[in-house]
Amino acid sequence: MTDLPDRLYERVLVLRCQAGDETAFAELVQRYHPRLHYYVRKLLGDATGVEDVLQDVWFDAFRGLPRLAEPTALASWLYRIARDRVFRLLRKRRLPECSMRDVDVADPSAEEEPFAAEDAARIHAALDRLPADQREVLVLRFLEEMNYEDIARITDTRLGTVRSRLHYAKRALRALLEGVPKKRGRDL
Repeated sequence: MTDLPDRLYERVLVLRCQAGDETAFAELVQRYHPRLHYYVRKLLGDATGVEDVLQDVWFDAFRGLPRLAEPTALASWLYRIARDRVFRLLRKRRLPECSMRDVDVADPSAEEEPFAAEDAARIHAALDRLPADQREVLVLRFLEEMNYEDIARITDTRLGTVRSRLHYAKRALRALLEGVPKKRGRDL
């Protein structure tokens, strides 16, 4: 959501929710549910548990929305709730949360190269083959079009870590799409 009228309308919806308007909350659910569904699905790596996680997310959001101090922070707040719920479920399943080490990329000004629309199906399939932390930053950055600061807030990491994860995630995704085996060690 990048256009000003849409952002303003969303703020109004949040304020209406905070005043107890359940219809406004239903509209927020309608706006965010498909996007959060995709995000949660990609973090989990499969469809098992997605609807349960989303039900918990919306319950937490309904209870916490009156305390949301900044209506403009709704998106990052919702994604943070979703992320916390996903990792809680992953801990219960005893799966590793992340495989990436937190390092900074030397050149944070490197340009992002967009993927062509005709590659969408291949990209979505390749995303499923990436580690959860790499999938997460790619989904937030390129599908949700979030800025680095919002991603850092959602993932509770430093800005440099977000840049690093994006850098390595894009390299890994390119390797998968090109069919090139991943290198081990420092040359990731």
